Amino acid sequence: MTSTHVTVWDRTDGEGVPAVFAHSIFTWGSDATYGFAAQRPLADRHRLLLMDRRGYGDSPDNAERSDFDVDAEDLVEVLARQDGGAHLVGHGNGGLAAMLAAGQRPDLVRSLTLIQPSAFSAAAGHPAVKALLQRVGESEGLPDSVTPEQFLRASTEGIGMAMPSPTPRRLRAVATSMRERPVWEAVVPIEPLRDAPWPTLVICGTWEDAPEMYRTYAGEPLIACAEAVADTVGARLVRVPGYYPHTQQPEAVNTALRELWGS
Repeated sequence: MTSTHVTVWDRTDGEGVPAVFAHSIFTWGSDATYGFAAQRPLADRHRLLLMDRRGYGDSPDNAERSDFDVDAEDLVEVLARQDGGAHLVGHGNGGLAAMLAAGQRPDLVRSLTLIQPSAFSAAAGHPAVKALLQRVGESEGLPDSVTPEQFLRASTEGIGMAMPSPTPRRLRAVATSMRERPVWEAVVPIEPLRDAPWPTLVICGTWEDAPEMYRTYAGEPLIACAEAVADTVGARLVRVPGYYPHTQQPEAVNTALRELWGS
C-alpha cells in the first residue's frame, strides 16, 4: 500500500502504459477546478493514477509540512508499483516533484510531461524569476491570523479571478498550500533529465488573458521556467492559450499527451 491516496481511472482492461499524475496547489488529483478531471478521457487507452500529495485530497497530512522531496519519494513509490514503469505528468509544484522523482529513478519513467513546473532554479537568472525571488525575500511572510478562506479569496478574487467554493476539502488544500516548503529552495536535477532515454514534454500557457497582477507575479516566472526547462533538457515545448492549460485547454493538452504516449 502506498503512503498517499491514488485515484485510479481505467477503461483499458489492462492495456496501455499507465500514467501517474501529480497536482499543484489548492487542489487534488481528481479536482475539476485545478486538478486533472479534464484528462479522464485519456483513460480509454491508459490507466490513469492521480496521486493526492500529502495534505491534499484523501492523502494524510505530512508530519510537518508539505515538502517537494517527500512528494518525489511518494511518486517514486507509485511509479515502482507499475509493471514496466509509467508515464509521469506533473503540474506546478507537482511538476517540480515529478522532475525530482524522474531524476532519482529514471528507470521507472516512460515519458515526462511538465505543465508549468515550479522549477525556479532552472531559470534563476531570468529577470522575472529574479524579481519573484526578490519579492519573496523582502516579504515579511504570511501572518498567522490569515485563514485559509481569506488566503483563497486573496489569491483569486484579489487578482481578478473567480473564487472556487470554499468547501472543507478545498480549504484543507489551501491550508496545506499555505505551509508548503518553498519551491524555490529546490534544485532540479537537470542532467539526469537531459540524459534520459525517454521523451519530455513541457506545456505552458500564453497568459495573455490572465489578470495583470497574476500574469506579472506568477505567469511570467512560470513561463520563464517552462522555457528554461524545455531548452535545457531538450524537451518539446507546447504553448496553449490561458494560464491553466490542462483545465482551460484540455483538448489541446490531451492531444499532446496522446501523441507523446503513442510515440
